[in-house]
Amino acid sequence: MGGMDVGGGIAGKLWNKFRSESVFVNYTPFFVCLAAGNLSADSFHHYISQHVHLLNAFAHAYELAEECADDDEDKKAIRNLRKYVQAKLKSHDSLEWGFELPEERSLTNATVKYTDFLSATASGRIEGERVPGKLATPFEKTKVAAYTLGAIAPCMRLFAFINKEIQALLDPNDSTHIYKKWIDHYCSENFEAYAFRIEELLDTLSISLTGEELDVIEKLYHQSMRLEVDFFSSQPIIQEAVVPLSRTLDPAVGGELSIFCDFDLTCTAFDSSAILAEIAIITRPKADPDGSETQLSRMSSADLRSTWDALSAQYTEEFEQCVESITTTKTAETFSYEGLCEALEQFAHFEKAANSRVVQSGVLKGLNQEDIKRAGQRLILQDGCKGFIQKIMKNENLTAAIHVLSYCWCGDLIRSALSSGDLKALNVHSNELSCEDSTTTGEIIKKLESPMEKLQAFNNILNNRDKDGQHLTVYIGGSVGDLLCLLEADIGIVMGSSPTLRRLGEQFGISFVPLFSGLVAKQREVVEVGSSNWKRLSGTLYTVSSWDEIHAFILGSSS
Repeated sequence: MGGMDVGGGIAGKLWNKFRSESVFVNYTPFFVCLAAGNLSADSFHHYISQHVHLLNAFAHAYELAEECADDDEDKKAIRNLRKYVQAKLKSHDSLEWGFELPEERSLTNATVKYTDFLSATASGRIEGERVPGKLATPFEKTKVAAYTLGAIAPCMRLFAFINKEIQALLDPNDSTHIYKKWIDHYCSENFEAYAFRIEELLDTLSISLTGEELDVIEKLYHQSMRLEVDFFSSQPIIQEAVVPLSRTLDPAVGGELSIFCDFDLTCTAFDSSAILAEIAIITRPKADPDGSETQLSRMSSADLRSTWDALSAQYTEEFEQCVESITTTKTAETFSYEGLCEALEQFAHFEKAANSRVVQSGVLKGLNQEDIKRAGQRLILQDGCKGFIQKIMKNENLTAAIHVLSYCWCGDLIRSALSSGDLKALNVHSNELSCEDSTTTGEIIKKLESPMEKLQAFNNILNNRDKDGQHLTVYIGGSVGDLLCLLEADIGIVMGSSPTLRRLGEQFGISFVPLFSGLVAKQREVVEVGSSNWKRLSGTLYTVSSWDEIHAFILGSSS
């Protein structure tokens, strides 16, 4: 998701801290359909009717905050913010948006929760805070004014941010998009300035607060973001929508979702081979248990480290040579799956030779299985990865399976990194370290060493599924070894920004599309064609920068 500079005060810090949650609003059926220009008028009218209730709650909150501010300049600034909201309420008529104002509708639960939260905050009723019933001193009152602005600020910033994301996808000359005027309004300099004034005022009112009071503002800011997510997630949509993906599958007709993902640098922040080598270096025993000293056990930690460094350097050098030899050939004008398969054969030879060198070096000999499992539990995973996997596995209403396909040398490392005791078994397909009496022998039981072997494992799993029913496959990966599986899946999602993967992909005519814009295009297809079929081997892969995007796309709101 794009960035937006909102200054260096508390407002900017809090936006940067919680901005990732904006994807759960962006990926709602409401915003995907709105961006596609085919949100039903009734859904939009319903939203407007709820939005009017919210605007009234903001106006009332500003009124109470103004009473709490002790500085005349601050009072005036809050009054001006309230006047802006009141002007918005007056302009919510048919002339502004080109349609009739909807009839008064009752508040939904999500709207009630949001308006109650704003009202309670502005009245000094903060959950867990002992704010006196009657705010005796001016300072206590000023604190409530800051709290109120902390509860309002994320809503306005979120609105400006998401609409800018959507505006970037629209053709400026397209006059047929019925919500373009509405989107343009929230991307205007006028609205941006309004959001910035709220943040500036929040910074000003927070200057004299204690660390504890700033923590309260952070909690209110985050709570407001969550309420905003709930508000948009609960907007009723009466049309077919491409999000969330899990809801497009009908369990009544045997709808099943198969999710596949790579492990290293897709789930993890670091490559697992380096972690296994590090365990070997740290835990290297001085001698074999029977007392006899072998060449390997005499190898000091320093020698072991230099052996590993040499293996790593050789791997990197040969990998780059492999990429160079492929990318110097002529670029394909259209998507060429055959050409890609042929090129990736070179990687098969290279990966197998590299693994053989590791075995011969003996660096993986003598590792204790318990040490490996503990390292897995401490492994740093990408934000949101484990939460998403566990949510899928715990979801009783979804027929879904998760498979991890990895070149990792040790399946136990993956299982301990991703599993929790209360979960059903995770399907891990990877190489394994050979063991005797809970200690590794240095051998690798080789199962997945090349893009072709990954694809073979992927196809074997799919062939074992129930042939009847509606199936969808999603593959999430981030390295060259994932390319064939990414293309073979109904939906291939590239995590992160591996320049090598992109370079190789483009060499063979693969196009990379940011997931959100891809979903907006799919949503247009639903209306134009009557359905949106995901096509395997289409040559299109979708890109994301976080697991939150995948979570929002597949499952919807995280709450």
